[in-house]
Amino acid sequence: MTIKVAIVGVGNCSSALVQGTNYYRNASEDEDVPGLLHVNMGGYHPRDLEFVAAFDVDATKVGRDLSEAIFAYPNNTRKFSEVPRLGVEVQKGPVMDGLGKYLKGYVKESEAEPVDVAEELKASGAEVVVNYLPVGSEQAVRWYAEQAIKARCAFVNCMPVFIASDPAWQKRFAEKGLPVSGDDVMSQIGATVLHKALAKLMVDRGVKITESYQLNIGGDTDFLNMLEEARLISKRISKTSAVQAMVPYDVPLRIGPSDYVPFLDNKKICYVYLKGEYFGGTPVQIDVKLDVWDSPNSGGVVIDAVRASKIALDRGVSGPLISPSAFCFKHPPEQMPYEVAKRRFEEFVEGRRER
Repeated sequence: MTIKVAIVGVGNCSSALVQGTNYYRNASEDEDVPGLLHVNMGGYHPRDLEFVAAFDVDATKVGRDLSEAIFAYPNNTRKFSEVPRLGVEVQKGPVMDGLGKYLKGYVKESEAEPVDVAEELKASGAEVVVNYLPVGSEQAVRWYAEQAIKARCAFVNCMPVFIASDPAWQKRFAEKGLPVSGDDVMSQIGATVLHKALAKLMVDRGVKITESYQLNIGGDTDFLNMLEEARLISKRISKTSAVQAMVPYDVPLRIGPSDYVPFLDNKKICYVYLKGEYFGGTPVQIDVKLDVWDSPNSGGVVIDAVRASKIALDRGVSGPLISPSAFCFKHPPEQMPYEVAKRRFEEFVEGRRER
């Protein structure tokens, strides 16, 4: 069995996803693979992901085989797998608001004419569309969601534009009998999941949180793009709501990207700070530094999200995938503590929970 996958945006995250499916293609089903819920999830193995279409606007990627494009400049994540030729040419999509003012200096737009994305999705046989457009691409993300509906594809929204968590889009996908999951992928061990865990720990142990921040720096085009504060509105909402959901009262929070440091490449450095009070009003402070390669951090999470979408398609489940989204994304339709989301996702895979 295969899952025919189309990718929108062939950046570092796409590179990690494509590399990961190849890296784990021979993993045994009883193997504990870091970052995957299970090697065999609902009958699907990571190698079952078959990439059938890809869209970008960058001249260094458009027209190249996907196996080459994932390593093309300005991509700068670590290479951990030799990906064979895939026979999938990266095609030109519309730019719309996909290139912010900082990205325009790094990304040369392809001179090729944009293709009819919905028709290309249909022709490729794509079943699941994975969206990796740059942060702030509000118009473009919604346009690609529309193309997925036209082509009758499930939609996995890895970016902080609210699709799966928006009731209007939920209804549209449900009416067409299509599943949608998102929004804004949550890394395996990233800044948000760490911050959520620490906040919940303090609440569970009876500590009153009085203030908290999460500051992130990195050296890829994602962080360069996010220097444009106007593109960060949804991103800050997504990350902040994920942490606030763990605390049953309002807390002063400041969460989001802080700076672009070119020599870090695809590394992300995160600083998490929480201040609170425990017994007798005694102060407590937690300061944590996290140092990770950003894109591989979400590769396995997206493999799970794609497989969940295919399971939903097989079962005729449509609309927002509640438990997979809560497990895999920062701004899902319904926020849950990690352990609850994982349990419900397992129940979904086993067929004991519809969504």
